[in-house]
Amino acid sequence: MDNSSTGRYPAAALPSAYLTPGSSSFTDFLRAQAPDMLPSGRKLPEGTVQAPHGTTIVAATYKGGVVIAGDRRATMGNVIAQRDMKKVFVTDDHSAVGIAGTAGIAIEIVRLYTVELRHYEKIEGVPLSLDGKANRLSAMIRGNLDAAMAGLAVVPLFAGYDTSATDSDRAGRIVSYDVTGGRYEESQGYQAVGSGSLFAKSALKKLYDPDADVEAAIRSVVEALYDAADDDSATGGPDPVRRLYPIVVTINGADGAVEVPEPQVATIANAVVEGRRSRPAG
Repeated sequence: MDNSSTGRYPAAALPSAYLTPGSSSFTDFLRAQAPDMLPSGRKLPEGTVQAPHGTTIVAATYKGGVVIAGDRRATMGNVIAQRDMKKVFVTDDHSAVGIAGTAGIAIEIVRLYTVELRHYEKIEGVPLSLDGKANRLSAMIRGNLDAAMAGLAVVPLFAGYDTSATDSDRAGRIVSYDVTGGRYEESQGYQAVGSGSLFAKSALKKLYDPDADVEAAIRSVVEALYDAADDDSATGGPDPVRRLYPIVVTINGADGAVEVPEPQVATIANAVVEGRRSRPAG
């Protein structure tokens, strides 16, 4: 009598694909075994598709790290599709991604990207370098090019802490992308993407301080989102009535990538709103 697990449960044995040596990329594995599960592996419908769009994401470095934040509004044409969407995600111990563009595809790409980073670390035994992480995201955005040409573009903003940097005070890094997957590292210390990015960057140009502490950096990105919401109808500002505040993630060497607790963000956002009562222009 065979009491082995494979003898009793032959269907439980892993398919050979799981046991075949290959790339450490989970995306490559899906492309070979189940391409229809990739965001870029599905046939696009003809015509224009109305889908919710995420709007403004901002990021800024500070002394010892980097902060990334996003508003909560998603729009569909001239309609507010959702007021409490989460658009900033921790992707591993030292990186986070904010999304603008077609929300459904963007969220799916970020989820796959998070699995990609974890899968690589499990297979190789070490995490990807920061440049490797940025390049992997670039490749995934490039894979969405057909959808982008059909109007379903995804534009992420990547923020990470470089654990191999020689100067830990300047280890925070920001990378932006275009719809073709082109990656552009920000050298000025701040960046914004999405419909309100023009106004957010203008605010950060005045507020940014490379030697700021984390509290001041959080305040500066919240101020930038407030300014974006003031001039861009697709960007949602702090909403004390509904208790909706930006999602903020800080990344540094000591704590890694951590989403800032909502009460802390609410305190800062409410202080910004109160300050604008006497100085509406900031």
